[in-house]
Amino acid sequence: MGPLNGYTVLELAGIGPAPMGGMMLADMGAEVIRIDRAAAAGQPAMKDVSARGKKSVAINLKDPQGIETLLQMVENADVLIDPYRPGVCEKLGIGPDVCLQRNPKLVFARMTGWGQDGPLAQSAGHDINYISITGALYAMGRKDEKPVPPLNLVGDMGGGGMLLVTGVLAAMLEATNSGKGQVIDVAMVDGAAQLMWMFHGFEAMGLWDASRRESNMLDGGAHYYGTYECADGAYVSIGSIEPQFYALLKQHADLSEEDFGDQNNAEKWPAMKEKLAQVFRQKTQAQWCAIMEGTDVCFAPVLSFVDAPAHPANVARNTYIDIDGVTQPAPAPRFSRTPSKVMHAGPASGQDTETVLAAMGFGEREIADLKQKGAIA
Repeated sequence: MGPLNGYTVLELAGIGPAPMGGMMLADMGAEVIRIDRAAAAGQPAMKDVSARGKKSVAINLKDPQGIETLLQMVENADVLIDPYRPGVCEKLGIGPDVCLQRNPKLVFARMTGWGQDGPLAQSAGHDINYISITGALYAMGRKDEKPVPPLNLVGDMGGGGMLLVTGVLAAMLEATNSGKGQVIDVAMVDGAAQLMWMFHGFEAMGLWDASRRESNMLDGGAHYYGTYECADGAYVSIGSIEPQFYALLKQHADLSEEDFGDQNNAEKWPAMKEKLAQVFRQKTQAQWCAIMEGTDVCFAPVLSFVDAPAHPANVARNTYIDIDGVTQPAPAPRFSRTPSKVMHAGPASGQDTETVLAAMGFGEREIADLKQKGAIA
């Protein structure tokens, strides 16, 4: 059993970071119950990795009895994850005031892009927008080209899903001491800003030029921190920041002291990058792996996420698992005494409605009546 065994999380169905947070909580052993729309009931399960380990209850949240059904479930839950825009839950009659009245220990976690207040709170947005106003997107890309979106990893997943889990766990821990729940305002823009903490410090210390991309140590400006093409068209990455690691790079790549001796002279970085690019183009990715992988050069081959599961290090650690033919990352982090586990693939919408409600104290006749009236499906 995972470390969250015994806790119950209600997750109002959404997309992106909220389902990711629910997935991680389910991996850790919580019973995560996704509240799907009644209209979606009966649809086959999608190969949605974020749905793994969850149960699905289909409720008509536009029906008063459907709302009452959810509120009765809230009485038996520890957490409710709200993925809607600010005010939507209040309009439905399931806002935090109502839910906390029914369950004073409830953690009501609200996941949005812009946050619960402010001038953009009611505006639509996506990851690329949230990381734009925090400086994260501006810092990524080639210096003479436009910024490059880092997939939707920084705003949605790192700044959203991960922050959601952190907040939920902290609030649950506090509730065990106080006996009181609370509302968590989880905003992707806040999370993206937090992820930029190091660069604010670097800039204050005069170690970073925030006005120029690809001109700093970690943004591709430095020759010793970046990616290089190999003879076969594949790529490798190096991160030889520390002097002792840089010395090993020079040794294993047979770099001359004359050309590569002045490691941190930024004026020489462009010339050293070009010379190092010529060196890496002389061998294939596999040949460079044979030379550098496993050393302290800080080296790795650049793999696609399709190829990554086959890398020996990932195989040895079981970093990836296969569930119903879908390769996906294994639960993380790893616990020594209460290991996380994926219990099953994602459910079909509504497939657990009756069993979950019965387990929460709903009678057989009551469930049948709710189904007949369209409050559940």
